[in-house]
Amino acid sequence: MKNFSKISLLVSDLSSAAILRAYLIATALRTLEYEVEIMGFLFGNNLYRNLPSELKVYNLPGKNFPEFFGEINKFLPKVNGDIIYAIKPQIASFGVALLKKIFSHKPLVLDIDDWELSWYGGDGWHYCPTPKQLARELLKPDGALRNPYHPLYVKWMEGLVSQADAVTVHTKFLQQRFGGTFVPNGKDTSLFDPTRYDPESSRNRYGLSEYRILMFPGAPRPYKGLEDVLIALDKINQPDLRLVIVGGSPYDDYDRQLQQKWGRWIIKLPKYPADVMPDLVAAAHIVVVPQRDTPETRAQFPLKLTDGMAMAKPVLSTRVGDIPKILGNTGYLVEPACPEQIAEQIQLIFQDLDAANQQGIKARERCVEHYSIEAMASALKSVIAQL
Repeated sequence: MKNFSKISLLVSDLSSAAILRAYLIATALRTLEYEVEIMGFLFGNNLYRNLPSELKVYNLPGKNFPEFFGEINKFLPKVNGDIIYAIKPQIASFGVALLKKIFSHKPLVLDIDDWELSWYGGDGWHYCPTPKQLARELLKPDGALRNPYHPLYVKWMEGLVSQADAVTVHTKFLQQRFGGTFVPNGKDTSLFDPTRYDPESSRNRYGLSEYRILMFPGAPRPYKGLEDVLIALDKINQPDLRLVIVGGSPYDDYDRQLQQKWGRWIIKLPKYPADVMPDLVAAAHIVVVPQRDTPETRAQFPLKLTDGMAMAKPVLSTRVGDIPKILGNTGYLVEPACPEQIAEQIQLIFQDLDAANQQGIKARERCVEHYSIEAMASALKSVIAQL
């Protein structure tokens, strides 16, 4: 077998959540004793999340075409891993990786953690411009085709998936669509270890001690179903229940809209560094992941599930995509977009919280076995062995 020692992870936009999957893959690869560098373009102002200093992160500014060609030109010589590992089938990661492969003949792995085209209507999306529109979108300074994230380029990249030497995915939906090896989103179960935290102290620390806490440790978006939880809280109408949202939305003002309508049930906490998250999740009585059923969500592996599982919390989620498979029999499942069922489950959990916490302990055992960094590393080891 060829001896690889260094892996270059290419991220399309380091200011987006794509960096989280890259970080998990990098962490798993480092447990296999590979040297790992994370590289990519910064289309926003800052890194989406600051990564531990031992992980080298190299970035160049993301620009629109044609200036972006110049940035790619500067970027290619810096990619010097023995394996190129592109995160997402985007021009700024997979496109750049394909160029590097052509010039260097190095093996290329592509990770697909979302069905990118689903954001634009999926298979139904087609680009059929008039000649005049095409000229305008290519030539005007703000023309749509100047943007490297235009769905036309996503469609091209998805059409080139077979050019990768290996593909990794994290849900069955993506595996059926693109093939490849299942590599779960691993959790650092030694950091997310409930024996290291005291829930009561955590609740005190974040000003939550007088409430029964439903926690959503992530950014609200309409398809994530938080409205369904808030409608459920309206139905239950018990004054000590609160939905704690950690981090808020970097994308739009959706969390402000939720606050305006359901502010009495919401406690909003700021974004915290990754190593503080277990202490926050320890404060929850229930972790809620109420995904709605959309083409986007069917392709996703919500990281919030394994936050709750690793911390041995009762996890309340919906029957969407891989969620039932991820939770096994260890969580509480309802139909998507069904506030009545959510209300019923919340009340059942609090009626016998001890039994629910026992379910949480089983969820942690399942997480350690199937969704730890070690489980992720084991899957990656077999991918690299085949290169």
